[in-house]
Amino acid sequence: MAALKYAGLEDTDSEEELPPGWEERTTKDGWVYYANHLEEKTQWEHPKSGKRKRVAGDLPYGWEQETDENGQVYFVDHINKRTTYLDPRLAFTVEDNPVKPPTRQKYDGNSTAMEILQGRDLSGKVAIITGANSGIGFETAKSLALHGACVILACRSPARGDAAVQRILGEWHKAKVEAMTLDLASLQSVQHFAEAFKSKNLPLHMLICNAAVFGAPWSLTEDGLESTFQVNHLGHFYLVQLLEDVLRHSSPARVVVVSSESHRFTEIKDSSGKLDFSLLSPSKKEYWAMLAYNRSKLCNILFSNELNRRLSPHGVTSNSVHPGNMIYSSIHRSWWLYTLLFTLARPFTKSM
Repeated sequence: MAALKYAGLEDTDSEEELPPGWEERTTKDGWVYYANHLEEKTQWEHPKSGKRKRVAGDLPYGWEQETDENGQVYFVDHINKRTTYLDPRLAFTVEDNPVKPPTRQKYDGNSTAMEILQGRDLSGKVAIITGANSGIGFETAKSLALHGACVILACRSPARGDAAVQRILGEWHKAKVEAMTLDLASLQSVQHFAEAFKSKNLPLHMLICNAAVFGAPWSLTEDGLESTFQVNHLGHFYLVQLLEDVLRHSSPARVVVVSSESHRFTEIKDSSGKLDFSLLSPSKKEYWAMLAYNRSKLCNILFSNELNRRLSPHGVTSNSVHPGNMIYSSIHRSWWLYTLLFTLARPFTKSM
């Protein structure tokens, strides 16, 4: 009861009645979400019952659904000449009951990706994972595919991408996996990838922005930008923009951006507190690999937060995640010193 009081949920008697400051809304596709005006956030679960819902049936006679300039869905009652942001079908919602695992699951530092997805059926879901031929990206792709999802491995090297596909098919020959070429160091490649994916006429339920470089020497991409900044952040930023319409039409959908706790150890503002663009794509003289990585990860988080603010009302959520400290993957391959540090830390960190 103390927890309920702290959360402000003890003020209502009915399980379905919303606490003060909360509002019930719907997406364009009929999914119900809840807006907390006190904390300025939204969520899919009812703040008291924890249930997810969607509206049932068509709009009443004389009603029409519209979207305002902010992308917010509202409803027009042509008979009574009025508009409202409250969906008239909210009185006729049905509960969304996803299949839950038979046993309570507890996760810790030793949990595997396969254990996290235990009991989940992802049949019919489509996922894109960047950098999926190795490391965290590969383990994510394999786990989703073995649970029924159709997975696109977006990889810079076609040969490595095809090899990763064969490794997954070796575990389950019916897995729906495909490799597609994506070089985040080329904005043209990002555009070509998005166009190729759209030509398949598939939905997109999960876009996992995982690919990254770490400890790389200074270099410029073909677009004239510092490579760590473009590969880790800007390439993914552009990819999400190009696929945003597919994500919206596939809602509920999600974007996951793999960031890092190292985002805390940097700044992207000048002494006056304004964004300093020269820090994002620095010259060779001003470049330090670790700082460049940290700044790109900070950009990941800021982007993910803003993306969630804009798209969550449309059924598309965005989250940034810290995968763990110094996980022994191929990300440290750019410099021998980083490889040494990761090797020494390997017995004390989470494995692939």
